[in-house]
Amino acid sequence: MSTEPIAENGKVLLRQDADGVTTLTLNRPSQFNSLSTELLTELQTALDVIAQDTSVRVVVIAGAGKAFCAGHDLKQMRANHEKAYMQQLFAQCGQAMLAIVRLPQPVIARIHGIAAAAGCQLVATCDLAVATDVARFAVSGINVGLFCATPSVALARNMGRKQAMEMLLTGEFIDAAEALRRGLVNRVVPLDQLDAEVKRLTDSICGKSAAAIALGKQAFYRQLELGLEGAYQLTTETMACNMMCVDAGEGIDAFMQKRKPEWKDR
Repeated sequence: MSTEPIAENGKVLLRQDADGVTTLTLNRPSQFNSLSTELLTELQTALDVIAQDTSVRVVVIAGAGKAFCAGHDLKQMRANHEKAYMQQLFAQCGQAMLAIVRLPQPVIARIHGIAAAAGCQLVATCDLAVATDVARFAVSGINVGLFCATPSVALARNMGRKQAMEMLLTGEFIDAAEALRRGLVNRVVPLDQLDAEVKRLTDSICGKSAAAIALGKQAFYRQLELGLEGAYQLTTETMACNMMCVDAGEGIDAFMQKRKPEWKDR
């Protein structure tokens, strides 16, 4: 039986679509948008649907209420204290994070409040992140005797090892300015400018070739796991394939003709 508390409107994840941008809002504000199994399931389902939807150009992940995401649902975890449940939970979370990385469309985290533990992992996993100047970040599991091993995967791929390890070992929060300095977020703005700053990014991305972005995003993450020679082999093939796309020809022709390109590939 589900232990999921009823969200404010009955849904733990909200979806809104406008002008090629899909916003997914974590909607457990009373639980600081903690990642219950139900919320992870809804997030995975939404990402799987979006991956096949060529009308979606960019995805924004946001949080309802005061927090962005406080991590896993500790009450739910304590109520299901079996190793098999824990293995399934962390595997489910890992699959949702992989779905974000594998999604053809770029994903932007919109962080207005705290992002802790798996919530910080979610920020680190998203392709881009925009935060308010009052947002705070931590991988705080160590404070309750739980080393944030799965969040460390995304964290260590976004910042220096010693900076990531410091957060993991101390569980201490860093502010938005420090998160920007460490490379965890792209931009920091006052709260009243957050949506406008996110829109600046989504507008820019929506104006580019969807085919080129999908190819490039896939290659970017794959090459990170390769050695230098393998990375060049992969990206050489990616660029050759990209040049065969209709959009590449259109973009180059438009540049030489000093006009705006009309993208066709999806």
